Amino acid sequence: MSTVVEYTGGMPAKVRDGEATRSTILATAKSQFGSRGFERTTIRSVASEAGVDPALVMHYFGSKAELFAAASRIDVKFPDLSGVAPERVAEVLLPMFIVVWGPKGPFLPLLRAAATNKTAADALVEVFVDQVAPALAAVVPDRAPERAALMGSQLLGLAVARYVVCLPALVEMDDAALAEWLRPVLAHYLADAAP
Repeated sequence: MSTVVEYTGGMPAKVRDGEATRSTILATAKSQFGSRGFERTTIRSVASEAGVDPALVMHYFGSKAELFAAASRIDVKFPDLSGVAPERVAEVLLPMFIVVWGPKGPFLPLLRAAATNKTAADALVEVFVDQVAPALAAVVPDRAPERAALMGSQLLGLAVARYVVCLPALVEMDDAALAEWLRPVLAHYLADAAP
């Protein structure tokens, strides 16, 4: 654990836990990048909202691009899929995907930024290549990278339509109905014979 002491007038003003400060800055940056985008989020705006000096943001992250890269890292915790039949994987994964893509989930800010920022796009690709495909490899009959990519394209399109473009029929659909519509589509990608 590190401690940062801020001085004013030769006397310590306050003592901060370094990890807590870093976490606060990162949470603030995720929020701002998600709502304002990369271009309109500044080191100063993040520092101001986090209650720290801009130099402290630079100390922890080095630059706006590095702050964005850190804010873009997402670690998806997949349920154990061993023993789950491929045609039932969609049932297990859909509740998790609805949470992570939803308005309070970690993927939406990244998705919004990915349209205009390569770092964000790369972070999304990394999730599907490094986390989704290996998790699916244990249960799909073959071609896990392709199956993960197809499933990802379906979910990305849905997230854009429901949460970014806000198509009324999708916005108004409850999560249970959405899962029912998606179940056969994702099951097709995951379990049906490859062409």
